Amino acid sequence: MAERVRRIAGGAEGVRPPDAEALLLLVARGDEGAFERLYDLVSGPVFGLVRRIVRDPAQSEEVTQEVLLELWRTAARFAPDRGSAMTWVLTLAHRRAVDRVRSAQAATDREDRAYRRDADRPFDEVAEQVSTRLEHEQVRRCLSSLTDLQRESVELAYYRGLTYREVAELLDTPLGTIKTRLRDGLIRLRDCLGVAR
Repeated sequence: MAERVRRIAGGAEGVRPPDAEALLLLVARGDEGAFERLYDLVSGPVFGLVRRIVRDPAQSEEVTQEVLLELWRTAARFAPDRGSAMTWVLTLAHRRAVDRVRSAQAATDREDRAYRRDADRPFDEVAEQVSTRLEHEQVRRCLSSLTDLQRESVELAYYRGLTYREVAELLDTPLGTIKTRLRDGLIRLRDCLGVAR
């Protein structure tokens, strides 16, 4: 085997440069120089194959680097009797590229399902408007059940946004009296609206 590697790798002068098979056998033994030459030999075809499958240039470069790293790690798995080195390398590239496409498609499908799940909850604008109108009518009805003094205090404090002190000054009434009117008015509103305590 060692003799075959030396023969294939071109140990003698004038012999052709090493091919992918010889380089791969040397890489399997941890030869970094052989890996550099193998890298130069196969990176172009690997990138071309990956690019046809993945399409995106940046993703293709990433996948190509992953394939070449895998090639360094798994070179010992190459079996020359099963096929050529280039076929083995391109099979690794093809598998890795297809995995990337499937992974990207799965992510897109997950996002689509999440979007559809959220979008499938219809918002019934008419029902919302009717509900809001009914609530407003109920509040108006309950406000009309208050005494004039309570209603006036509640409207100033909660609809005009005045503080209790400002309501007292505007109505020229002691602050304690305004607080009592508001407390009693709010209790009656709560009971009328059926709000739990």
